[in-house]
Amino acid sequence: MGIGGTLVVACVALLADAAVGYPDRLFRMVGHPVTWIGALIGRLDRQLNPDTGRPSLPDRRRRLNGVLALVLLAGLPTLLAWVLQRACLAMLPHAVGLVLLGVVAGSLSAQRSLFTHVRDVLHALEQGGIDAGRQAVSRIVGRDPQSLDAPAIVRAAIESLAENFSDGVVAPLLWCAVLGLPGMVFYKAVNTADSMIGHLSPRHAAFGWASARLDDLVNLPASRLSAGWLVLAAVVTQAASPRAALTTVLRDAGRHRSPNAGWPEAAMAGALGLRLAGPRSYGGCIVEDAWMGDGRADASPSDLRRALRLYRRACTIQGVALLALAAMLCG
Repeated sequence: MGIGGTLVVACVALLADAAVGYPDRLFRMVGHPVTWIGALIGRLDRQLNPDTGRPSLPDRRRRLNGVLALVLLAGLPTLLAWVLQRACLAMLPHAVGLVLLGVVAGSLSAQRSLFTHVRDVLHALEQGGIDAGRQAVSRIVGRDPQSLDAPAIVRAAIESLAENFSDGVVAPLLWCAVLGLPGMVFYKAVNTADSMIGHLSPRHAAFGWASARLDDLVNLPASRLSAGWLVLAAVVTQAASPRAALTTVLRDAGRHRSPNAGWPEAAMAGALGLRLAGPRSYGGCIVEDAWMGDGRADASPSDLRRALRLYRRACTIQGVALLALAAMLCG
């Protein structure tokens, strides 16, 4: 399948996700592709990375086992996606096969669900106060919720919106546009592995090393692209500054502890006139991260509402760009 076909699949995926997302009833019946990948990661973690209750492994062995686990957890789902793609295109009319692949790929995009989860934080904070806001934001961030006051809850939700716009929306569609369904599945497998085992805990620092490094690599182009979409979205969003967004990206993105998360977070911070990131508490430990932006730290629910508006326009701009590119190459 050429680039024209992969772009069509990406466009259908974007439209399917925006229209219906992943139905809750379907999730209750069969789960979700990411939960299937997560189950495989959990099994490999238990088998190849024994915890402290079993014979200890040296870090060198854990790192090698982590590489093996990454090959298996990325390779097997990607192979299945490749077989499915070949079968659809061989057994169905070409256009029908592309649409079917796009609908399947739509389940791996988080455009609709990300908006819903962040909007839930806004509603919880406005209707239930700080305790409800803490509970809602704890579903989308890993930091200690009890350490968050109202402005910190809003900042955490906006940071999650920015970062997940890159790795939950832009990156999957980018890999789909380039490599079709197998590319999208490969990306989601790597990204899910990083979220589950790619952190610096005593158990996973060595075992998850390969997953974390590969995740940094596969997210690199999308993080820059997502910052660009947010800057462009600020042009057409009231009370957002595209100039400040671009300036903040160029100045602050490289100061983030993540090589990728700083790009969309800096763009969002600059566009909204806020300060994001900064020191945060995870599991009782303070992570001294740099601030993104030089605006206000006392974010309010109205800022979260503006962030959601900016996010929706960035998604729209990305969709228009994909559709235009597909029309140009397929026309």
